Amino acid sequence: MLDIRWIRENPQALAEALQKRGWSADESRSAVDDLVAKDEARRAHLTELQQKQERRNAASKEIGKAMAQKDLELAERLKQEVAAIKSFVQEGEAREREFDKALSDALAVLPNVPLDDVPVGKDENDNVQVRRVGEPARASSAREHFEIGEALGLMDFERAAKLSGSRFTVLKGQLARLERALGQFMLDLHTTEHGYLEVQPPLLVRDDALFGTGQLPKFGEDLFFAPHSGARLGLIPTAEVPLTNLVREEILEAKDLPLRFTALTPCFRSEAGSAGKDTRGMLRQHQFYKVELVSITDEKSSLDEHERMTACAEEVLKRLGLPYRTVVLCTGDMGFGARKTYDIEVWLPGQNAYREISSCSVCGDFQARRMDARYRPEGEKQTRFVHTLNGSGTAVGRALIAVMENYQNADGSVTIPEALRPYMGGLERIG
Repeated sequence: MLDIRWIRENPQALAEALQKRGWSADESRSAVDDLVAKDEARRAHLTELQQKQERRNAASKEIGKAMAQKDLELAERLKQEVAAIKSFVQEGEAREREFDKALSDALAVLPNVPLDDVPVGKDENDNVQVRRVGEPARASSAREHFEIGEALGLMDFERAAKLSGSRFTVLKGQLARLERALGQFMLDLHTTEHGYLEVQPPLLVRDDALFGTGQLPKFGEDLFFAPHSGARLGLIPTAEVPLTNLVREEILEAKDLPLRFTALTPCFRSEAGSAGKDTRGMLRQHQFYKVELVSITDEKSSLDEHERMTACAEEVLKRLGLPYRTVVLCTGDMGFGARKTYDIEVWLPGQNAYREISSCSVCGDFQARRMDARYRPEGEKQTRFVHTLNGSGTAVGRALIAVMENYQNADGSVTIPEALRPYMGGLERIG
């Protein structure tokens, strides 16, 4: 959530930021004007409320003086005035809550402001490559992962559809073990070499946790919900939600930052906005595994932490020997809560294309304001909002796809990367 004080002082800057994100000039101007009007109405009401309260206090003192001077008529008029002000204040406090909610609701749907060095663009075609590692294999005979998996008899989409419908997969045998090995390998790398603390978070979370990281209210249709004791809980779309919310409504000490968390969890997404995309195979699923990376920092460290997190995710692909490229997303392709995002795209020979396997984003204090997560700088009494970052370290299912396609053999078998063989009992090939 954006700072209303910043918006009040920089309305034009917000309008320009929204236009960079793809809003029209009319839409951005209207949104900013609406916010400013709601803020002014709220502040005017608070000023009037404060003045009435001050007058009530003064009148109460005047009543005492009137009573001491035995001016009963004046005392009675003052009592009536105090009673009227008391009624106004009670109604005014209810109105204050209405003003607060109207302003909060308007702020809740505004995206984050991109950093100045983020390229301005409309969609993925305007993203900018930062680096490319490894030489992509280009072969007309390369098969896609689902062709390889089905031929091995270890990837079953038909039975998955009987169980759950489309966008689900049943993995069996050594392919199931390979996916498990990938997740364990990533976790071990991030916890033993990259300094992340492993966490096993809940997979069901409350609405306020989903609001805190920006999934609600904007992306409610992309979530799965389950009723619980008259309320509801949401299945996590990513472990970013519970990991980031570990610090909600807390005040941290500066000396304890940064905090770095990682988790291997299933993730659940309805993919409501992705109809018709990647319907074959397991590239875009309702349920998938992902190793998540989350960092909680101060504002001075967040940009360096962003580079560090991206390097940690890239290291996974380097160890697996998978060609990839890293791109910085343009303003029109960037996520709702991000100020800057690097996408890591792994090479898939079967598609003859790079596909996203990790997104690493720095969010500034955008999520922290929604969660009320703060820290106290050393030597200062005033607290500040923390800065949050999140990234995939990496998507396990897509890593499985990349391994299958990059390590496929002419006889239909799949060679296991050396980094994974200790997790596969020394097995060198699936076939």
